[in-house]
Amino acid sequence: MAKPGKTNTAISPEIAGYEFQRTSLLDEALTHPSLSGSYNYQRFEFLGDRVLGLVIATWLLEEYPTEAEGKLNRRFTTLVRRETLAELSMKMGIADRLKLTPGAEAEGTRTKEAIQADVCESVIGALYLDGGYPAADKFIRTHWKPLIDTDFSAHKDNKTQLQEWCQARAIALPRYEEIERSGPDHDPVFVIEAVVDGHGSARATGQAKRLAEQMAAESLYIKLTGET
Repeated sequence: MAKPGKTNTAISPEIAGYEFQRTSLLDEALTHPSLSGSYNYQRFEFLGDRVLGLVIATWLLEEYPTEAEGKLNRRFTTLVRRETLAELSMKMGIADRLKLTPGAEAEGTRTKEAIQADVCESVIGALYLDGGYPAADKFIRTHWKPLIDTDFSAHKDNKTQLQEWCQARAIALPRYEEIERSGPDHDPVFVIEAVVDGHGSARATGQAKRLAEQMAAESLYIKLTGET
């Protein structure tokens, strides 16, 4: 699906541990619409969204054979939502490879959560076209593994629960601070502190910033309410 006459000799065929046989697919998957008309990541994003959903749904059925549909759906939503995709896009270096016009770069397009999530799905779609379902399945299971084992995704969103507790008491909403980031760029570890001013705080550690925020919110909620 490469644009006629377009060359891709400068692009590295490897991304996030997968080496493309057809680099034109990766090139298109990493091209922002601001650069080149219809030759951009949007069509592959459409495909990648479906591929990701199928892999995750299948994996959850295997991983939790006795779990009810409601809990499976909550896990699924956590694993495919925009925040998760954006976090992984940054962690895998996908967002860093996105090609933009100087104007779009100056506007902060690369750092927008929605764009980071879209290009993550686009790469999955391109990978599926390049290597088929087995390649896409292996790629997703490798990079989503730390998330699928996280128990909080089966329960009510902890940040929402903590926010509702604050709203019910007409007090300041929770805020989240990054206390520490360690480890290599491809496998960072975050320490996040959840704070409700005047009432308390709690810290948590996670391999993705969003996950650490959720766990910190859960810890603080338990601390404030005594509930588990």
